[in-house]
Amino acid sequence: MKANRIFIALSLIGVLGLSSCRDEFAELNQSRSAVTTAEPSFLLTKAITSFETNDYTFWFYNQPYFTKWTQMGASGSFNAGAYGMGACNWQTNYITMLTYRNTIDAYVENNNAPESKAYGAMVGVLAAYGAIYASDINGDIQYTEASRYRDGGALVPKYDTVEELYNTLISELDGYIATFKDDSQVVVGKQDLIFNGNLAKWAKLANTLKLKIAVRLNLNNPSKAQEIVKAVVNDSAGYIDSMDDAFIFHKADAATGGDLAYQTGNSFSGWITSSTKNVIDFMKNARDPRIRFFYTKNSWNSSIIQCFIDEGRYDDLPGFVKENINLDPEGNFESFKLGEPWCRYEGIPVVFENSPEHNALKGEYFETNTRYTVKIGDATKSYGLFSGYNEEMIRGRCGYTVPTIPGGPVIQDNEQVPWWGLYLGAGETNLYLAEFAALGLSLPKSAKDYYERGVELSVKEWDYVAGKNKIPYYGTTYGYDPLEASIELQEGEIATMLATDAAKWDGSMEKIYLQELMNFTMMPDEMFVTARRSGYPKVGSTLLPFVKFKEIELKAIPRRFEIGEPSPTDIQHDVRMESLKAQGLTAGTNQSGIGFESSTVLNTERLWQDKNAPQWGSPTK
Repeated sequence: MKANRIFIALSLIGVLGLSSCRDEFAELNQSRSAVTTAEPSFLLTKAITSFETNDYTFWFYNQPYFTKWTQMGASGSFNAGAYGMGACNWQTNYITMLTYRNTIDAYVENNNAPESKAYGAMVGVLAAYGAIYASDINGDIQYTEASRYRDGGALVPKYDTVEELYNTLISELDGYIATFKDDSQVVVGKQDLIFNGNLAKWAKLANTLKLKIAVRLNLNNPSKAQEIVKAVVNDSAGYIDSMDDAFIFHKADAATGGDLAYQTGNSFSGWITSSTKNVIDFMKNARDPRIRFFYTKNSWNSSIIQCFIDEGRYDDLPGFVKENINLDPEGNFESFKLGEPWCRYEGIPVVFENSPEHNALKGEYFETNTRYTVKIGDATKSYGLFSGYNEEMIRGRCGYTVPTIPGGPVIQDNEQVPWWGLYLGAGETNLYLAEFAALGLSLPKSAKDYYERGVELSVKEWDYVAGKNKIPYYGTTYGYDPLEASIELQEGEIATMLATDAAKWDGSMEKIYLQELMNFTMMPDEMFVTARRSGYPKVGSTLLPFVKFKEIELKAIPRRFEIGEPSPTDIQHDVRMESLKAQGLTAGTNQSGIGFESSTVLNTERLWQDKNAPQWGSPTK
């Protein structure tokens, strides 16, 4: 198509007096089948570098809603800003993957190259991964007819229902697995940035993706979901069951990849989600090492605390700091009760904005402009209260400044590190299997075995990614405060965690779902889906409670994004509106608010996979 457009433009120039160029450009007026196309291995590399589900716009638009309404994260005043779920990044990267897959498949067919089918299968796996995410947010999506127009397909593709999509993906993934098992396949390893051409690992990824579908399908078709799980564990391809097989990779090195190496150059500082006190307390009670990989240390090292004491500002210290320190007889800092690094993590209380509970905490948590600022001579510094999401686990181009007293040394970590992402690991896999085993499905191992292996591997995988991303305090204390501790995983910590009351196996579904939620801290879509389908965190829980607000009923808390009506002139208008009608979804904005009279549209009009799910905070099993 591009070549034909170029020819038309140049032909018009020839008519205007440049006819001597006609012969030079005549070869561009060719049929589509005669135009040179890229070789599949290069298309694979391009597809992988284009693959993305949690990009900057996802974090900017989607994650604040995902974390806020699940109460797994918070803005500076918890529910600041919009109360519904308005703005949305609609997750269409799977379309890009389909385009590459279809192009590779066409190459294989047109050039009689069956030995190259694996390239299309690899990209197809990435398309399936993205389609699962897209349907999580969008409901029905255009998939089977999408990206087919250049090959004579529909200009306006049909919408596949979520149920149809899941069936299609299972069938496609089975086909990809068969291709990966085919010994005749020939691939160039260096073009595969994920598994270096290891088709056995691609087969495990494809098989494991079926578990993602199974957990989403289980509420509407449990027999089908169980059938899928049994097929996965019995397939000779295997599934992701070790960190060596996990879907963890980085796209480029700093020297050659430019911005591609860092995920994004845009900063999240100032608005990115912070932790909630409930989540932080749960993780500290569980002695969960992942708290150190997901969240940042706050500013309250022993030197800063002593500075406040020296300046006669002890009373201005945060309450949680005063509760966690021992003073010597002279009133100076002596030690942390909880110890480093655990003492350095604190979250925002889960209270509704402008509620009496919120207003009572303003001076302590929400209006801290001067309380946590110190001036010594001409030097002034302010200190952060909360543990925010660790930005270097989201992008590689970040910097960190160690908190020091006013006039103290400036210690910065400005190394730009290529970003590594964990997309699907063995921790997630085993927790899914623990879930089905606990629900009564007969599997090769017990629910306890899957659960404990899932927790162990989740901790190890996130520790690995934290080390690759060289997040602050990983392997270093920066040499400023003598009590600082580094944050990398220590020997024996996982066993200690699994022995705590908060994490040890007791046969409860709550423990499994809470560990899934912890594992998905840096995957807000998965976190939202898990909370939505399970009903956890639970109202009244002694482990991780879901706060039942007085200002908004559970049935008014959104479960999906608002869907704006497309423009009447949009070629997709009719098919889109038909899809929404078939799903029982109302198009429109401002569909939610606060108060008992607030709209329940975004809660009661549910996506298909959410139809039989429990209400927020109200698990049924």
